[in-house]
Amino acid sequence: MTALTDLLSLSAVRLDVDAADWRAAIRAAGQALTDDGISTAEYTSQMLANVEDNGPYIVIAPGLAFAHARPSPAVLRTGMSWIRLARPVPFGHDTNDPVGLVVALAATDSSAHTEALGALARALSDPTTATALERARTAEEVLTLLGGGQATTVVESAASATPQSVDAPAEPAASHHKILTVCGNGVGTSLFLKNTLEQVLDRWGWSPHVTVEATDTISAKGKASEAVAILTSREIANTLGDVGVPVKVVQDFTSTAEVDNVLRDTYSV
Repeated sequence: MTALTDLLSLSAVRLDVDAADWRAAIRAAGQALTDDGISTAEYTSQMLANVEDNGPYIVIAPGLAFAHARPSPAVLRTGMSWIRLARPVPFGHDTNDPVGLVVALAATDSSAHTEALGALARALSDPTTATALERARTAEEVLTLLGGGQATTVVESAASATPQSVDAPAEPAASHHKILTVCGNGVGTSLFLKNTLEQVLDRWGWSPHVTVEATDTISAKGKASEAVAILTSREIANTLGDVGVPVKVVQDFTSTAEVDNVLRDTYSV
């Protein structure tokens, strides 16, 4: 099991970085990966090409872009970088622009970083932690917060951070269902969405009855017949087209409230 702080080093956390546009923001994230010995400059080009080819689906929540590409020889080891911009820049996303934080992932495979991404998704979906990360004054504070600690910057707890009671629907009639979460490469944003969906299923008590699988667009077309639904971004939904099962769009991959609503719509509960 790989912890989040095992993949993100102090030197790869950079705060108040100047970037003229989204390309410069991704280049800054890629440079941090390169400087930390995680990937080569070619991987930065691959992250840029991912957005150029698939659109700004990597903007997975308001103000947050998760830059990544497929595993390739340009990845030397699995790792991450954290780039907080001095001024937010637009990526071209309809609802989540502008972006003030770019988190980049370089992975050698599709599985080693799963637990770490789950921890990152949980941290960013918690309003108190997310606010503290926005206000962190040093890289050390960022790592402390991501590791589950408390930074020296005091943040008042938001009311929305208090867990809300959930009116859980009745269990699905069939013995077992599968839902696919899909992104361009199957190693990054789909894992974020998978984690958020699994949090909702846990709250509902449906986890024993629903399996969530993160996958890429090509594989999703072949696996769609196994699933009751696909959850993804608008850009990837357009790429998938008609796959024979409902394709549900999620705007904020870190929002359990939005995913709860999408899941209720999927099952008409």
